[in-house]
Amino acid sequence: MVSDKYAGFWIRLGAYLLDSLIVSVPSLIIFFVLSFSMGFMGMILGIIVSVIIGWIYNASLESSEKQATIGKQAVSVKVVDYKGKRISFGLATGRYFAKILSALIILIGFFMIGFTEKKQGLHDYIANTYVVEAKK
Repeated sequence: MVSDKYAGFWIRLGAYLLDSLIVSVPSLIIFFVLSFSMGFMGMILGIIVSVIIGWIYNASLESSEKQATIGKQAVSVKVVDYKGKRISFGLATGRYFAKILSALIILIGFFMIGFTEKKQGLHDYIANTYVVEAKK
């Protein structure tokens, strides 16, 4: 059981916005280069590369020793499993792609964070994870 303080909606939104900025810059550069050089197929490839960049960024950092992306580190939160331990790259991958479901249902999966007892979004429930305050 996790005994840490759970991170709420607003702090997680701040982390997400910072992470989005970090991931969007290289993703957009690659997208535009591929789009202009290869046309429609470049656009498709650019989208695929952007998803891969987001996946590798999130999964590798959330499963790292820091247990957090740069955005999460900036607001002093980390991702843990149901026992309060570091998650694996595989679990972090599942959590990342589960966010698609959180977004598809009119973002309700994300808004759940503000209303659930342990501040979990749909993707956290699916991956059996929590986002908690990191000890300093």
